[in-house]
Amino acid sequence: MTVHLEVSEGVGTLRLDRPPMNALDIATQDRLKELAEEAARRDDVRAVVVHGTEKVFAAGADIKEMQAMDHAAMVARARALQDSFSAVARIPKPVVAAITGYALGGGCELALCADYRIAAANAKLGQPEIKLGLIPGAGGTQRLARLIGPSKAKDLIFTGRVVGADEALALGLVDRVVPAEETYARAHAWAAELARGPAIALRAAKEAIDAGLETDLETGLTIERNWFAGLFATEDRERGMRSFIEEGPGKAKFV
Repeated sequence: MTVHLEVSEGVGTLRLDRPPMNALDIATQDRLKELAEEAARRDDVRAVVVHGTEKVFAAGADIKEMQAMDHAAMVARARALQDSFSAVARIPKPVVAAITGYALGGGCELALCADYRIAAANAKLGQPEIKLGLIPGAGGTQRLARLIGPSKAKDLIFTGRVVGADEALALGLVDRVVPAEETYARAHAWAAELARGPAIALRAAKEAIDAGLETDLETGLTIERNWFAGLFATEDRERGMRSFIEEGPGKAKFV
């Protein structure tokens, strides 16, 4: 299998494993979707890390496989391609990408599906599809523009240039840069900390932010209001408030 789901400390790691460069062929895309949906369902997975290997996150699509596809074949495949990545974005739990080495094309688009991105100091990110006479097709034109703004996204997509970790941080494409050998450990620690938090409230926060960004402010406030009120029916809310009153802030243990 080219993608694995490994679970420890409440954290599910979606690990790409297609040497040497973790090229995202159709079989890998389909397996990614299958395991992302499994991680979304499983109660023992409370947060997720998306990772490749110590040397490469994912260097993009399998170009040889794509070259053999004509227009009709890609029309039939394009929705499934997007759906495989969207399955990661739709995981109703915190998702962090641990980016080592190259995250190009589809690899960058996969990183964009995470809620938070931790990059190795030697990471290289970009959307070079324009150099193939293409545009990003797995969400890059949409998620990148929403993350860093349209003009910065157009710079990267129009030129196809690759940026290092420091520039990616300045652009807002990644959220933290760490030594390469610490990338996965830092991402797992971030996810493990959140895995100990209130699962329903975290899901509510993620859905309110993501859904709110896709609509107008008034509708977004309605989404927030409904989730906020709904959380008063949860045991975690009772535990959190009781702990705050009895023990002080930040000491609640959630179930």
